[in-house]
Amino acid sequence: MPVNPTPPALDPTPLLEVRNFSVSVQSRGTVLPLVENVSFTIGAQDIVGLVGESGSGKSVTAMALMGLIDSPGVSITGSARFKGQELVGLPDRQMRRLRGREIAMIFQDPMTAFTPVYTVGWQIDEQIRTHERLSRKQARARTVELLAEMGVPDPTRMADRYPHQLSGGLRQRAMIAMALSCNPSLLIADEPTTALDVTVQAQILDLIRGLRSRYGSSVLFITHDMGVVAETCDATLVLYSGRIAETGRTEALFAQPSHPYTAALLASIPPLDGVRPARLPAIAGAPPAPQDRPPGCAFGPRCAFVHAACQTNPPPPLINTGLHHQAACLLPAEGHALPQHQPVASPLS
Repeated sequence: MPVNPTPPALDPTPLLEVRNFSVSVQSRGTVLPLVENVSFTIGAQDIVGLVGESGSGKSVTAMALMGLIDSPGVSITGSARFKGQELVGLPDRQMRRLRGREIAMIFQDPMTAFTPVYTVGWQIDEQIRTHERLSRKQARARTVELLAEMGVPDPTRMADRYPHQLSGGLRQRAMIAMALSCNPSLLIADEPTTALDVTVQAQILDLIRGLRSRYGSSVLFITHDMGVVAETCDATLVLYSGRIAETGRTEALFAQPSHPYTAALLASIPPLDGVRPARLPAIAGAPPAPQDRPPGCAFGPRCAFVHAACQTNPPPPLINTGLHHQAACLLPAEGHALPQHQPVASPLS
């Protein structure tokens, strides 16, 4: 099988369709919701951004979709259909066949994702041979080709190095090579540019943007950086306290956010033109822990537009605020629009 296959033709059927997806954990006799009623779709060769602060539930959502949360106190409900196959409740044996081959993940910290006692090349070889009928020699050749495709210099020598012997940028490239080793249809990238310098970030983002044209892959891109989303994603989901606050095509969502949380995230990025402020606006406070959510809107205590109804009533279900644009907020439901913000600039541009 070639390393760089011809991308498949676009299929109108969603590659991944998630509906009312929830993750909860039982603690001291109390059920705490970590992720609640999250719904979205990812089409063929789409790049979809999942955005929010730390603690918003982004990584929990990804790990649950991958079947990597197996603690006895955790409950996963709802539906997640991948190529028509239900993932929720799928037996471990069948899920292992999908992981790596059909659905792959770039973990947030490649230093801890790689096993430190094996070379990087051995670990990529092992994944290839687990899912493909290739000899050790063929798997090794493919590993070297993949590392070269990811821009790793001297890939033959680098394949024989241990994770701690590679720089952060090279480890991330090796992690992407391992994720792509079986040409997955869906790649979940969990904060792939965290702790990398700006130049390496730009290179990693170029690699991820090129995946759909070179490999035909779709990407669920998890990040807290709205500037990166603006550069990379076709559609965006904004997650807050385990719930979707706003979702839509990236261009529409950035042009006119309908949820105060989205607007606050965008306001924290330097504007494209004009005088840059000496100090960027910050969102006061922090997202609530699952056990400390307020009775009304979870964002209410930090919201500049909060009013009495927000403090007592839960936010409404997602309502249409434009073409391919929805928000879960009382403001648009009551006919109020947020003030239009300035366009944002990516820190990589």
